[in-house]
Amino acid sequence: MGVGYYFWDDQEDAIRWGNDFKKRTGKFDVYEAAIDCSNVLDTVFNENEYRFWLKQIERVGKNWLVKTGKKIDLKQMNNYFRDRGVWKGVDGILFQDLPTNQDYLLVIGFYYRKKLQLVVYNNQIILSFSHYQNYECPQ
Repeated sequence: MGVGYYFWDDQEDAIRWGNDFKKRTGKFDVYEAAIDCSNVLDTVFNENEYRFWLKQIERVGKNWLVKTGKKIDLKQMNNYFRDRGVWKGVDGILFQDLPTNQDYLLVIGFYYRKKLQLVVYNNQIILSFSHYQNYECPQ
């Protein structure tokens, strides 16, 4: 979702992310925050906001395909939205991140659990931010 401050909704997801993506350093920290979400685009639980978000992504994807003959990648899409100020009217976006590691699912191939992330573009909506705990990645 571009440049911003990223937060997991669930501590368990933050720990899994750290374990999966911080192996090089072997450790990571988890923080907790209180965030004012009154001006956050909710693409997870609000159907109208989800459909608006989906329409923006598909519009950009189709235009890119017509102009270049290729599908747009995530970085290109985020740069497109940033350069055109598409998300300037919102302070952040709540979205669902799809799991890629089957080890964390109790039912094989069924993604029944939502992994929610919030990207914050306006750090003024972060009302509090504090260290929660240090973790070491499993060997």
